[in-house]
Amino acid sequence: MTAGQWTADSILQRYDEVRSHTERLAAPLSPEDQTVQSMPDVSPTKWHRAHVTWFFETFLLADNEAGFAPYQDTYWFLFNSYYEAVGPRYARAERGVISRPGAHDVGVYRSNVDDRVRTLVDALDQGSIDKLAATIELGFHHEQQHQELLLMDIKHVLSLNPLQPVYAGAPAATASSDQLGWVEIEGGLVEIGHSGSGFSFDNELPEHRVHLEPYRLADRLVTNEEWLAFMADGGYQRPELWLSDGWAGLDKVDQRNNAPFYWQQVDGVWFEHTLNGTWPVNPGLPVSHVSHYEADAYATWAGKRLPTEAEWEHGVSVAGDVEAVGRPDTWHPQAAGPATGRLRQVGGDCWEWTSSAYLPYPGFHPAAGAIGEYNGKFMSNQMVLRGGCALTSPDHARVTYRNFFPPGARWALSGVRLADGGVPA
Repeated sequence: MTAGQWTADSILQRYDEVRSHTERLAAPLSPEDQTVQSMPDVSPTKWHRAHVTWFFETFLLADNEAGFAPYQDTYWFLFNSYYEAVGPRYARAERGVISRPGAHDVGVYRSNVDDRVRTLVDALDQGSIDKLAATIELGFHHEQQHQELLLMDIKHVLSLNPLQPVYAGAPAATASSDQLGWVEIEGGLVEIGHSGSGFSFDNELPEHRVHLEPYRLADRLVTNEEWLAFMADGGYQRPELWLSDGWAGLDKVDQRNNAPFYWQQVDGVWFEHTLNGTWPVNPGLPVSHVSHYEADAYATWAGKRLPTEAEWEHGVSVAGDVEAVGRPDTWHPQAAGPATGRLRQVGGDCWEWTSSAYLPYPGFHPAAGAIGEYNGKFMSNQMVLRGGCALTSPDHARVTYRNFFPPGARWALSGVRLADGGVPA
């Protein structure tokens, strides 16, 4: 929605939808589950629940609530993520040592801020709503980002437990890879980036023109079965396939670890940890939790390459069967449906690595104030992923959405689509 289309009723309806979805995602987890931080990239579930609440308190209530006072002074410090302009924050890698506030107390904090937001919005006139709508809508999408992170993070937490606990969902039926097809894309002078209609993050702006040589994209994602063939052909042992930094990061001592992030071999059989349990690797499902380095090495092995983000966006815009994101039935990527002559598995299975570094678009300007720290300051040492995944919240992703992670990151639900031909822009 654009700013002028929001009303108090529509804001509060959307607010309740987004906030209640976070609580539904946390509901299967015990207070103990919600406290664990299993590695520096992972944040405890209760921290995610508190941080998105802090966001509304900091960027909405602080400047607009009469007689504002923070719910708890130290929460301002504990639940700030990276906003330097707001003030100091607790070290990210140490969030798991904070046992208090507990999961219940975080729920009380959420309820307090929710009540105050509802009171504030109910009292606003339409002019004030129009002024605040962009910040409120950003808060919705920010919370949806953390809903996905909450699931990715608890997946890692549960993966380390020898009890092999299940979060939710049921595994997919065993499938085999179908024939990989190719979709020809004409190229030319094309427009990418957000057009300005509806919500976007600032890094999706401005819309601009890019010249693309004719190219083609694989009509589906690379599967586990195909990845096993890469491994069997020494894919993790052949330096000629790898970018230098990726090769340097491989485990040369115990090469059994050279596999996708959640795979482990038991008595010669590969198993994969998922949110619905640990199961033998399903050959026809998309390979997931691979780094940019792994994706690039596989593409080199296959005699192909990764698409640029401009190729991905344009290709999906003209030839993509875009799926609804999120798979709450399995919380995991699914096998490609029947070939359609168009791009399959777009958006609903894995974030797709591109060959593009995360950089500003021509004419990019970050927002003023602390909100401007949202995206722009991360435009260094990151690679772009496109689409969405099985853990992405409903109504969150767009064709123009730019996700980004360091090239070695594997804990995100990331997969691989191949490209061929063309000249990377």
